[in-house]
Amino acid sequence: MKGIILAGGGGTRLRPLTGTLSKQLLPVYNKPMIYYPLAMLMLGGIREIQVISSPQHIPLFRRVLGDGSRLGLEITYAEQAEPQGIAQALTIGAGHIGDSPVALILGDNIFHGPGFSSVLQGSIRHLDGCVLFGYPVSDPRRYGVGEIDEDGLLLSLEEKPERPRSNLAVTGLYLYDNDVVDIAKNIRPSARGELEITDVNKVYLEQRRARLIELGHGFAWLDMGTHDSLLQASQYVQLLEQRQGVRIACIEEIALRMGFIDAEAVYRLGRELGASGYGAYLMEVATHAGAA
Repeated sequence: MKGIILAGGGGTRLRPLTGTLSKQLLPVYNKPMIYYPLAMLMLGGIREIQVISSPQHIPLFRRVLGDGSRLGLEITYAEQAEPQGIAQALTIGAGHIGDSPVALILGDNIFHGPGFSSVLQGSIRHLDGCVLFGYPVSDPRRYGVGEIDEDGLLLSLEEKPERPRSNLAVTGLYLYDNDVVDIAKNIRPSARGELEITDVNKVYLEQRRARLIELGHGFAWLDMGTHDSLLQASQYVQLLEQRQGVRIACIEEIALRMGFIDAEAVYRLGRELGASGYGAYLMEVATHAGAA
């Protein structure tokens, strides 16, 4: 499976923070925002990943992530000249996807919860059509909302409904088989001129090949589109890391756990970070894993 991180957009709700910097490079506690969606794709076992962003921001992402080889990944980049909807990522990334299935994740989403890597890997392994992830929210009228049957089959999908049929908001992580490339190419732009991801998902719904997995108790889904939500996400990560002594979305540790790189490589990466607490954590992890 290939991976795509959509890290475009103007970040208008976060200005002036995003006057010169991409939203997805802003810090979320102790690491750049893009580490969090990248970590999700890595936990799914995905190693070929494309980052889609605006032309002026791609050089910054290259400086942060490089070509991915230090993590045992292959990271490429593609330009989104103008943001025209989430589904545009599937047309921009068509060459990257090739004849593979794809996981598309938004660059400003955090997912965290026990066993999520197993859920994600199982969904990828048994993918037939599309898999979405739903999160219960108090005001579903603000979101795309999915209704499912007892087996998780998607029954309806509405964007910001006045009378929601459920409280399950569709999150920014989408798994698709290779049919999605043709589906995305053939959907019509909305009245705003955008390629809506809901329209892509509705094609799978009509084919009865769309499933939605509910992320229930113990899971957190955070969408960092405003100053308040960005601060809340940082506080959430800080609290868990300080109380539990682990790092959320530590991409070097995940690369080690997934077998993409060895302990010696993790130790070198930690040492390169100097006296930072993040670097010290990496060296400790590597030492426990057998680094000399």
